Amino acid sequence: MTQVSEGARPERITTARLVLRKVVPQDAAAMIALHADPDATRHRPEGVSDPAHSRQLFSSWLDHWAEFGFGYWAIELAATGELTGFGGLQLAYADDGSYLNVFYRLFPRFWGHGYAPEMVTAAVEWGHHTFPGLPILIITPTTNTAARRVAEKLGATLVREAHFQGALSCFFRLPG
Repeated sequence: MTQVSEGARPERITTARLVLRKVVPQDAAAMIALHADPDATRHRPEGVSDPAHSRQLFSSWLDHWAEFGFGYWAIELAATGELTGFGGLQLAYADDGSYLNVFYRLFPRFWGHGYAPEMVTAAVEWGHHTFPGLPILIITPTTNTAARRVAEKLGATLVREAHFQGALSCFFRLPG
């Protein structure tokens, strides 16, 4: 069961093994390191990011929190507080309307432990509760079989394949 801190726009959500907390400026160095890791960014269409680009992206995450009261979280192990990566939901726009975009990126040493599905499950549960009727999508390059497995494991439906950010991608809609 997911626990949400007070308020409709939580700065902290806990799961059985994870703490999802609002990103803070002090997380920038970890995000820059994550986006500079060739393994962690192997399926990212633009690949690794230089520090300036990562800082700009991280700043956009902080801006999203400031504007909407939610956004991507820092993902920590509940038992140790160790930062595993980043993920969550952000409001996004497409030709056919608004949706919540699921994002996650973990440091490779945390892959294969089920943290991504656990985080996505908590994020989707919160998203459907807070924004009923707003579609929640996972968009991933067709080559990212691990992300595709996460989407399928969570019962997502493949709605289309199309180019997104320069790569042929799968658009999965999460149930709810």
